Amino acid sequence: MSVSLVRSRAMITRALDRHAWEEIADGAVLQEDGVIREIGTYAELKGRHPDAPVVGTGNEILLPGFVNGHHHIGLTPVQLGSPDMPLELWFITRMVIRSLDLYLDTLYSAFEMVASGITTVQHIHGWMPGTLNEVEARSEQVIRAYEDIGMRVSYCYAVRDQNRLVYQADEEFIASLPAELQDPMKRWFARFKMTLDDSMDLFASLHRKHQNKRRVKIQLAPANLHWCSDRALAMLSDASKKHGVPMHMHLLETAFQKEYARRRGGCTAVEYIDRFGMLGPHMTLGHGVWLNEHDIDRLAETGTCVCHNCSSNFRLRSGVAALNHFEASGITTAIGLDEAGINDDRDMLQEMRMVLRAHRVPGIGDDVPTMAQVFRMATDGGARTTGYAGTIGTLAPGKAADLVLIDWHRLAYPYLDEETPLLDAVIQRAKNDAVKLVMCDGEVIYRDGRFTRVDREGALKALHDDLQKALSDDEVERRNLSKALLPHVRKFYSNYFDPQTHQPFYRQSSKL
Repeated sequence: MSVSLVRSRAMITRALDRHAWEEIADGAVLQEDGVIREIGTYAELKGRHPDAPVVGTGNEILLPGFVNGHHHIGLTPVQLGSPDMPLELWFITRMVIRSLDLYLDTLYSAFEMVASGITTVQHIHGWMPGTLNEVEARSEQVIRAYEDIGMRVSYCYAVRDQNRLVYQADEEFIASLPAELQDPMKRWFARFKMTLDDSMDLFASLHRKHQNKRRVKIQLAPANLHWCSDRALAMLSDASKKHGVPMHMHLLETAFQKEYARRRGGCTAVEYIDRFGMLGPHMTLGHGVWLNEHDIDRLAETGTCVCHNCSSNFRLRSGVAALNHFEASGITTAIGLDEAGINDDRDMLQEMRMVLRAHRVPGIGDDVPTMAQVFRMATDGGARTTGYAGTIGTLAPGKAADLVLIDWHRLAYPYLDEETPLLDAVIQRAKNDAVKLVMCDGEVIYRDGRFTRVDREGALKALHDDLQKALSDDEVERRNLSKALLPHVRKFYSNYFDPQTHQPFYRQSSKL
């Protein structure tokens, strides 16, 4: 039996409302086999459990572990040669990305996440080339990396069965290209051999292998409306209900996606997926930048969650999500770092400050993000979007012992006014160097800048060495194809909006 007593200078267990949180001075948590058994003051718990090993010095702030509600890859797109661009053009630049060792690549971003206090990640695996067996093997590499470092993962493979590069049928897009680009484009599409049925079989296999583990859950991910046929939407909705697992779906990230939904169904994207019974607490919409008021009301009515990816929305020029309206409507919201945060890393402490500041509309009203709200989004709000809902995200008896200790000296030295609220100090001042310890499932996985399970320097060197090899013929062709495609993709999307009025051209495309 594993028992420890985690002590603190002060403990913040949960947000109570938009402005208040539960705070315990000299707080402590008694965990047994990864489950919180008691909370209270350190003096009380030490008196009742004098032999329990003590974790922490009493000069740290104790918080629930953070949840990254939307994540994809290890090395960032910028590191891999894909610069920030408007999303629809950025998809084309992603073709240049190297063929990676996914185990090492996943560890790279996991190191960054854990070091900023993240204990749980929603890993939405994008499109992978290969057959079902090959894709499943690579999925297992990703899951194994999280298992080895010790954090929790809620894993899902994004299902796409149409319009795989632009918002148009693959064969139509190929036919629109100059003759010299058609064969390279066909070869690029041919790399991806998974059918819709294969994607559902992948989910079933991973769910069967991993779902009962304590630190691995398997979810479903309809990639986005334009990427999913009606058959795919129906199958995913049915599978979610049958297996009792959540779904996470990119939706309305850009204005182009809003216009695509109108062309496809004569309605909003939210109204379209609602036809398939996809809304509810089991569904999280990633981004949701272009939701309208009716959409927001419908999400609130059904209990559908939204994951707010603030840095990503800025970096890819997607727009500013209506977070203040989400909050006023009572929608459960999470925070996602997506491909990478504003500093091209996975720093939840920085992202919380981004969310806090990005939505401060002019005026003196109480309608902007608060400390407690942002804290809730990064903890309990994120937890509700994963397969761990109800078991993580707050510090309470019966909850998982996932927590982070923040060095008070780093926040308060050389001076901090005694009336500054504790949570204000944490959110506005804590940097990664203040994260002293991270515990997941009762196990210390990070302490004083070192990972307890994995050799960080060795893993990063192996990743570096692996990428020193020369580009393969396939990688060279993809780089050349990406550059050649960009003007044709720009032309395709120029038919979506009038450049003078920025209003959509109200004409129907062929197949959508």
